[in-house]
Amino acid sequence: MHAPSPLSRSSIFLRFAFIALALLIIVLAFGYVGGWLTPHRLTAQRLVDQLQANAGVFAGYRRNHAKGVCVMGYFDSNGQAQPYSLAQVFAPGRTQVVGRFAIPGGNPYAPDSSAPIRSLALRFTQANGQQWRTGMNSMPVFPVGTPQAFFELLQAQQPDHPTGKPDPAKLGAFFAAHPETAAFLAWVKTAKPSASYATESYWSLNAFEFVDANGERHAVRWRMVPEASDASTAGGNNPNYLDADLTQRLAQSPQRWHLIVTLANPGDPTNDATKAWPSDRRDIDAGTLVLTSTEPQESGECRDINYDPTVLPHGIAISDDPLLPARSAAYAASYLRRTSEEAHLPGTAATTKPEAK
Repeated sequence: MHAPSPLSRSSIFLRFAFIALALLIIVLAFGYVGGWLTPHRLTAQRLVDQLQANAGVFAGYRRNHAKGVCVMGYFDSNGQAQPYSLAQVFAPGRTQVVGRFAIPGGNPYAPDSSAPIRSLALRFTQANGQQWRTGMNSMPVFPVGTPQAFFELLQAQQPDHPTGKPDPAKLGAFFAAHPETAAFLAWVKTAKPSASYATESYWSLNAFEFVDANGERHAVRWRMVPEASDASTAGGNNPNYLDADLTQRLAQSPQRWHLIVTLANPGDPTNDATKAWPSDRRDIDAGTLVLTSTEPQESGECRDINYDPTVLPHGIAISDDPLLPARSAAYAASYLRRTSEEAHLPGTAATTKPEAK
């Protein structure tokens, strides 16, 4: 048996050249994704950097909606949405839920009255192991419709060093250049910080698609509508009155919301969260969210959950809304930063749960 002939210098050179080219392609791909080759391109890292520039860095906390509280409970489906989605969560029965109430902003020590918006994030865990994660806000429309416009809004909101507050001229210029913010600004004029998470409605804002058993797709939005209605704007002198109110309410009884799914008509925008659909669209009461208990976010189960709204079970799909992939990427960047910091906090064990994303 003859020994293989040694490779010529040209053959060796070509092999190394191919290896080098493959490595270069990989490096360039990482560079493009990370924004190194296109420094002016909007990336999740730049978006999270801007959130940090606006609020500061609070190690171990989310970069937005940093102040919050964990809640646990379940969703009781009545089966009314099942003809439109094959997701197991809509079959009649109960699905376990881990959620989180929060207020916007990156400061976990901000007073609850600092913003009129409240948020509710939920993770539904189906019996088949699939999950539905959703992040909702107590406003019917989003101020802008694209990731770039949201980034520019954050830039306009960045506090000036002399005053510690945003420059009104920059904010005015932004809103003048973005007429799509009109619906949100109209809502803001009458919005006041409520004294309870339990009396708020929470909107998905983005459109999604329900997929039925025949593969047919139905454009939808949803909202959680509370059974509690004793809304108040008086929180007293306690800067953490929302947690206190929620604890008191849950000690008396579970708190309930109805999941209302709105079906779009042909032509209704699915790619623009600044536009509400007409009020005559068909609504389906899909079931009842029942929250039974609460835990501090520092130690509760919601701490290690990334409420990425693109984590969906079979039967629910994202729409063409450009904010959805941007939210997913920014949430992931924020998660990686805060969990890395948390592992190095004094007295904190580096015990990130395997489930977390």
